[in-house]
Amino acid sequence: MIEKLKSIVPGFILASAVGLLAQWVGTHYDAPVMLFALLFGIALSFLYQTEKFKDGTDFTSKAILRFGIALLGLRIAGQDLMALGWNMAAVIVFGIASTILFGAFLSRVMGLHSKFGLLTGGSVAICGASAAMAISSVLPDYKDKEKETILCVLGVTALSTIVMVLYPILGTYLNLDDYNAGIFMGGSIHDVAQVVGAGYSVSQTAGDLATLTKMMRVTLLVPVVMCLIFYFQRTEKNTEGKAPKFPMFLIVFFAFMVLNSFVEIPELATQSVNMVSRFALVASIVAIGVKSNLAQLLKVGIKPVILMVAETIWLGAWVLFAILFFDMRG
Repeated sequence: MIEKLKSIVPGFILASAVGLLAQWVGTHYDAPVMLFALLFGIALSFLYQTEKFKDGTDFTSKAILRFGIALLGLRIAGQDLMALGWNMAAVIVFGIASTILFGAFLSRVMGLHSKFGLLTGGSVAICGASAAMAISSVLPDYKDKEKETILCVLGVTALSTIVMVLYPILGTYLNLDDYNAGIFMGGSIHDVAQVVGAGYSVSQTAGDLATLTKMMRVTLLVPVVMCLIFYFQRTEKNTEGKAPKFPMFLIVFFAFMVLNSFVEIPELATQSVNMVSRFALVASIVAIGVKSNLAQLLKVGIKPVILMVAETIWLGAWVLFAILFFDMRG
C-alpha cells in the first residue's frame, strides 16, 4: 500500500501544480481554465514516458476525475430546477437526447467511431468538458479512446468560448427579451463558465435564468451516463471491449443532489466543495493532457471538428426553435 502511494504521489503533485497554474492563468486573463489545463498537460506529455509520473498521472486522470464529478451534485437543487416548469424540461430532455443521437448517427456517416459521436454529442448537449470526461470514464475501452477524449475537450471548450461571444449578439438580433435570452444561452452553450459569462453579459435576469437552465442540463448527466452504461453492458459483453460497471461516483453525485434539495447547507460549505470539485476536474484534465500523444492529435483531420460544429448548431437551432414557437414560461 505504501509503495503504491509513493508511486502515485509524483504524478498527482505534477497534475495538481500545473492545475493551479492553469487556474491562475485562466483567472488572470479571463479565459477558459480547462483549455489551459489541457494545453499545459499536452506540453508535458513527454513526462508520461517516465515511470516516475506514470502511475500518478493515471490515478489523477481516473480517480480524481470521478471524485470531482461526484462533488458536482452539490451544485444542484431539485426545487430550483422545478421552477423552470415542464415545458422547459421537455425542451432540454429532447435537446440532449436528439443531440447525442445526431452525433452518433453523423459520426458513422462521416466514417468516425460511433463512440466518438456519443462522446461529443453528450459533451455538447450537457456540460462540455465535464460531461466529456464523465462519459469517457464509462465508455468501453477502445484503441483511440483517450485521444478522442482530448479532442472532444479541446473542441467543445473552443466552441463554447466562440458561442459565448456569438449567442448574445444573435439574441439581440432576434430581439429576444431577457427571459428568452437566458433560456437560449443556458440551453445551448456547452460549459457552465461560458453560460454564466454569456448570460450576465446580457443582464442579471438573463444570467440567473441561463445558469438555472444550465443546471437542469447538468442534472441529466446522471441518467445519460446510466443509459450508456446499460447500453454497453448489453452490446459489449460478447466483444473484446470490457462492458463498464455502474460507477460509484454517479451514486455520490445523485446523493449530493438529493441532499442539497432537502437540506439547507451553509453557503460556505457548498462554496468549499465547489472549489474542491473544480480543482479536481482541472487536475484531471491536466493528467489527461499529460497522457496524450501530440503527434497523433495532429493527424486527426477536419472531420471531428465538423462533427462538433454540427452538433453545436443542432442544439442551438432546437432551443431557438422552441423559444420562438412555444411558450417557455411554464
